[in-house]
Amino acid sequence: MLVKQKKWLLSIASFFVFSLVSFPLSVFADSQKPAVDTGDTTWLLVSSALVMFMFMPGLALFYGGLVGQRNILSTVMHSLSAFVIVTLVWVLWGYSFAFGPGVGGIFGGFDYIGFHQVGPDAKDGLTIPHLIFAIYQGLFASITTAIISGGVVERIRFSVWVIFSAIWVTFVYAPMAYWTWGGGWLSKLGGLDFAGGTVVHILSGVSALTAAIVIGKRRAFPHKTLPPHNLIFFLIGAMCLWFGWFGFNAGSALASGGLASIAFATTQIAASAGGVVWSLMEWALRKKPTLVGGVTGGIAGLVAITPAAGYVSIMSSIAIGALASVVCYWALNVLKAKLQYDDSLDVFGVHGIGGIWGAIATGIFASKEVNPAGADGLIHGNPSQVVTQSIDVLVAVLLAAIGTFVILKAIALFVPLRVTEEQETTGLDISLHGEYAYNTFEAMSSEPAYSSQSEFVTGGATTVKPEMKGV
Repeated sequence: MLVKQKKWLLSIASFFVFSLVSFPLSVFADSQKPAVDTGDTTWLLVSSALVMFMFMPGLALFYGGLVGQRNILSTVMHSLSAFVIVTLVWVLWGYSFAFGPGVGGIFGGFDYIGFHQVGPDAKDGLTIPHLIFAIYQGLFASITTAIISGGVVERIRFSVWVIFSAIWVTFVYAPMAYWTWGGGWLSKLGGLDFAGGTVVHILSGVSALTAAIVIGKRRAFPHKTLPPHNLIFFLIGAMCLWFGWFGFNAGSALASGGLASIAFATTQIAASAGGVVWSLMEWALRKKPTLVGGVTGGIAGLVAITPAAGYVSIMSSIAIGALASVVCYWALNVLKAKLQYDDSLDVFGVHGIGGIWGAIATGIFASKEVNPAGADGLIHGNPSQVVTQSIDVLVAVLLAAIGTFVILKAIALFVPLRVTEEQETTGLDISLHGEYAYNTFEAMSSEPAYSSQSEFVTGGATTVKPEMKGV
């Protein structure tokens, strides 16, 4: 009897050992982390390409069409240089600072330096490869930096811009991204920023205003600056931006599905509401709706819906986009005229003011019925969310203003921030880059000077100039 029991126990033990040896242990390992979903990955790949498209050629043409003919290439170079420089900074240390495991909720740390441990496996808590998540976020950092250039075009030295881009994304963008999206202290407060109201638009808008003030006004401002030289370029660039914004907002769902669909829909609807309201205001107040105004209203709606895209309902997105046009119209036509700051392409008036409104509006209109992972806002019985959003706004404004001021003052210790008077008069395309945008430009000895505030002359007839020169 004892011999039979020993044989029976030996058989069970042998089967158990055989099972352990034969069964692939990788099954247990894989079950501990989420698998990469091909559908979600495809959507993030597409979204990343869309964000790049809104950047190059979108932002480049948008800004390039709004400046004088002598400065289109230098303006495009700001976008191109930010694209490639910030990409490398992001790989080498920016991503680690913004999305690393973190140190005390303040700093992302050094774990992902040089994209160390950033590979094709799923990122923790997501169903997409860590690598595509990192690249997607890097495109956000690049375009945020490039947006700032609109505040200082036509007078900043290119060398200064190159240095500024690398430092700014390191010490201004990366900390705010970590605090808001990387698990830092602002995210723990419960702030909501779906796709970059504070991290992208407030940072870029306030930084552009600060840089414009530190560097100083264009020498011809406000009476003899040149009008937009090519509004068709401006329109094409704006539509590229609008198209790419779907990757910007809907891609921030980080998966294909219902939430991405909500963000996609609210993005389109808010932008449309913004365009309609701006055109109606122009029609009522100036008697003529303009192309520049209608497009600017659409961009204002896109800016404002960015932090709210995945947290609010369709009807709320209409209100957010419509009111964005109202506050941005006021900023461009009242605030700027009163304070007389030379934000060349009105980055602060649209991105800064629109971003502030969008962040606050998220606290007003957010609903857990739309996104259970979010929070209810004021109209759904949670007024404290407005307070939390206001803290986010204040932090973004202070970080952008102080950070940009310190960076530019530090650079100024080694190199002048702006071009010489002769270079500014000649135009930065030829004086800094040795190129003409058009073959016919070389034959032109000069461009006529127009009033930047009221009118420009075409064919001998006086025409009312659009009230702003960009965003």
